[in-house]
Amino acid sequence: MVIQLNPEPEEQDEQMLADFPADELLVITKVERQKKSDHRYIIHFGAYQMTVHEDVMIKYRMITGSSFMKSDLEEIVVADERQRAYVEGLRYLERKPRTSQEMARRLRDKEIGETIIAEVLLRLQQERLLDDPLYAKQWAEQRITNQRKGKLWIRQELREKGIDKSLISEALENITPEQELESALQTGRKKWNLIRGDVNDKRRKTGAFLMRRGFSGDMVRQVLNILREEEDFEGEEEEIYFPD
Repeated sequence: MVIQLNPEPEEQDEQMLADFPADELLVITKVERQKKSDHRYIIHFGAYQMTVHEDVMIKYRMITGSSFMKSDLEEIVVADERQRAYVEGLRYLERKPRTSQEMARRLRDKEIGETIIAEVLLRLQQERLLDDPLYAKQWAEQRITNQRKGKLWIRQELREKGIDKSLISEALENITPEQELESALQTGRKKWNLIRGDVNDKRRKTGAFLMRRGFSGDMVRQVLNILREEEDFEGEEEEIYFPD
């Protein structure tokens, strides 16, 4: 799936290194762990300083005595931003799976640049940590089976989560008419039995309830007919006369 991103200039490296001289060799004079952060370090270049993630610091051998030009540090800042975005992405996936669009929104909220977002999304997709087709399939199955929601409801939910229309269609095609009918019948029967009133009241209120849960008109009519037949059958049983 291709996520449409709004291109923005990558300005963070320019802001962080704005005061660094461009034409002299910068030597690291001190490295210290950043307070309240286990994985970020402050790198001192005399009067100048910058912060980087531990993994980036190790990768670029940013130790006391190492020297860099400003252009080198600009590359490191981009790498650090990429690492920060990736770590944030992993953290966002800890509680439950996410869609690609949800991930992009999260990273934007964390003020990650658009180019970095695109790179991190691709990496997470390649690692199968973001998998929109699988997400859509599992979401649809869970909503039908456990939440007793209809296909119309599920379709709208997946649209709001940024799933591509073709993937939504594929996920819904995996749900058989029998599965959806069983889901609608179970939730409809429960509602039907809670309603006090005549059959017309039960049909009206149960039908409206099922429509709100995303079942189609045809599916709702089918369920109401079954429920009416069940009630008629029960009524016939109650009227059976046993002679002395």
